[in-house]
Amino acid sequence: MIKTDTHLHTLHSHGKATVEAMFHAARAKGIDIIGFSEHSPRPETHSYPSDYQPRLIEGFPTYVADVKRLRDEFKNEATVLFGLEMDWVEGNETFIADTLKAHDFDYVIGGIHFIDTWGFDYRKEDWQVLSESRQVELYQQFYATMANMARTGLFNIVAHPDIIKIFSVDLFREWAAGDEAKAAFRTALTAIHDAGMAIEISSAGLRKPCKEIYPCPQFIALASEMGIPVSFGSDAHSEASVGYAFDQLEQYARKFGYTDSVYFVKRRMHSRKF
Repeated sequence: MIKTDTHLHTLHSHGKATVEAMFHAARAKGIDIIGFSEHSPRPETHSYPSDYQPRLIEGFPTYVADVKRLRDEFKNEATVLFGLEMDWVEGNETFIADTLKAHDFDYVIGGIHFIDTWGFDYRKEDWQVLSESRQVELYQQFYATMANMARTGLFNIVAHPDIIKIFSVDLFREWAAGDEAKAAFRTALTAIHDAGMAIEISSAGLRKPCKEIYPCPQFIALASEMGIPVSFGSDAHSEASVGYAFDQLEQYARKFGYTDSVYFVKRRMHSRKF
């Protein structure tokens, strides 16, 4: 049984529950390493048509205080981790580094949600007007972006490593089976390996239009071959989705030879059997 969830959000961004409620939802499911990884502030140039950023910025001090309070209050019952899902936005490395210096995060998840200034995971209609060749170009750009993110050394975990498939999963599957994709995956994974990072196996995709675990088989098979560790995340935004479909994630991970997952405390990697 997977008892570690390193990707939880709260009502301080676009989640539905408090830090405390998410903690108790995790404990009710037997999870005893509980990683809060709230979304990060972003540069003003990068936003969604409808965005949670004002609420996040206002509530972030409360998020920090609540996570640290729970960490101390329940230290004999569970391990509460203070993390962040930092949006990777190319060309804004100074903004990112300054954000990360502001707090003593246990770990930082690198989330790629933007290509240039476009939030590509916001609505399917944006993808429906794109040609197949343009969509493939975006897949390639996504993995080149991932490699650049890893090379900075600022992050510990890559979030949802193929979220780019969210609205075009059939075409992505076809592309992922080819040599072009394998080369793109290898470039990204080499940078991840060299940076000492982990990749996330996420159940969030099962709740999204793609209806698939993140990442795809070709990506995780290559990660396993290269000896890259994995973490488990539900990317939960509600109490009900904490630890979502972790039985499926366990079977999936074992299929590719994984028997351990990792988590980070004060930016140092720890391993745990599942």
